[in-house]
Amino acid sequence: MKQSLQLKLGQQLTMTPQLQQAIRLLQLSTLDLKQEIHEFLESNPLLELDDDEQNPNDVPASIESKSAVETTSTENNNEEARVESEWTESIPEELSIDSNWDDTYQSSAAVSDHNSYEGESDFESRNAPAESIQDHLIWQLNLTHMSDRDIEIAYAIIECVQNDGYLSISPEDIWESLCPELDDLDMEEVIAVQHRLQRFDPIGVCSIDLRDCLLVQLEAFQSHPLYKSTHNLIDHYLPLLGNRDFTQLSRKTKLKDEALKEVVNLIQQLNPRPGSVIDADDTDYVIPDVSVKKRNGVWQVELNNDALPPIKINETYSAMASTAATAAEDVSYIKTSLQEAKWFMKSLQSRNETLLKVASCIVSRQIDFFELGEEAMKPMVLHDVAEEVGMHESTISRVTTQKYMHTPKGIFELKYFFSSHVNTASGGECSSTAIRAMIKKLVADEPAKKPLSDNKLAAILADQGIQVARRTVAKYREAMNIPPSNERKRLI
Repeated sequence: MKQSLQLKLGQQLTMTPQLQQAIRLLQLSTLDLKQEIHEFLESNPLLELDDDEQNPNDVPASIESKSAVETTSTENNNEEARVESEWTESIPEELSIDSNWDDTYQSSAAVSDHNSYEGESDFESRNAPAESIQDHLIWQLNLTHMSDRDIEIAYAIIECVQNDGYLSISPEDIWESLCPELDDLDMEEVIAVQHRLQRFDPIGVCSIDLRDCLLVQLEAFQSHPLYKSTHNLIDHYLPLLGNRDFTQLSRKTKLKDEALKEVVNLIQQLNPRPGSVIDADDTDYVIPDVSVKKRNGVWQVELNNDALPPIKINETYSAMASTAATAAEDVSYIKTSLQEAKWFMKSLQSRNETLLKVASCIVSRQIDFFELGEEAMKPMVLHDVAEEVGMHESTISRVTTQKYMHTPKGIFELKYFFSSHVNTASGGECSSTAIRAMIKKLVADEPAKKPLSDNKLAAILADQGIQVARRTVAKYREAMNIPPSNERKRLI
């Protein structure tokens, strides 16, 4: 094979380490970013918590009018400028695009023990796994006086409990699995232990079906005047209640409408999924990144500066670099750490400015939502905001992911304000979020005995100039967990 040299021209997009760090911080949620700051504080001695001064990375902003958003940014920190002026040797502002952190500076290793900063609750207690339904039942079992034989049966039953509180297999199957381990085991023993477990908290757990679960919970209402009628309905006519066939229920139970209504209300006080009381899923904590308030008739957007710990340059360590007694190796380390700290603080400030700019743009375009509610939401996509703020759509996507806005109407993820549109009869556009709000309002105001079908909802929207197909209405209704019309039927 003959060797040869060839020259090729091409274009390649490469990001500098500073840009990589800025993009990574931009897409982190507030909780993840807080942990990132803690790790950086532990690894870099040139940064410390600023308990007295204002956060140098704070970027205040406000909406000056209902149609325009004006964002103001803070000036460079005076202390940082003073420290910079002391250096006699220049520190590069940016690294070359083909370099990385370890090639240029040797950073100190991050401490593995992520201790929280002062005033924050214990890290392990906040991140401890949630209690499962089995743990909750075993805890009660250990406090209950039972024989060793019954405890072994109870453990076998508890192992078969699902997250909703029901048994995954029948008591007969549990009995067959325990027969080789327990001599002369009767089916009645398993049933007796199951009945005892059903009275544990939450009541109705370890039931085999919905009927069994509701009957156990109904025992707490034995003094109710309609207890027998309610017991009879659950025991024999539960499928009719599920189908909302109140006519057949009234005829078979021989109850008038008022009595039947009270019986149904009593059943609705019972929990068909007792296991849901013990939620084993980890709790997701949401910290708003920005807040929106109306002051003097003007909507103002502000960063939640309390969400992140304020940081600043450590004056003691930074002053050591200009001291003649400091060793050359220490001076080099301090300069390296200072540059990393400057880049980190600059990335944080850039994140705050970008987040504030995007949030302000969203508020300015969705003023009607804050004034009138969901029904006034305007259609908006990532391209609309990207074009207005002069950024790429991918940047807008990173900014709006896991970032939350605190408003007088509640806390919303920034992505909530983006939605597709549906053309109206007048040639305009209507947001899909507004359509869902209209459907929710129509369902809330519908007649109790004759709920609105999907076709009827589509016809009502068409009368308002919004052309929506029946299947689209059904899709929006299911997304809001609204049951179909036959399941929404009520007596009154």
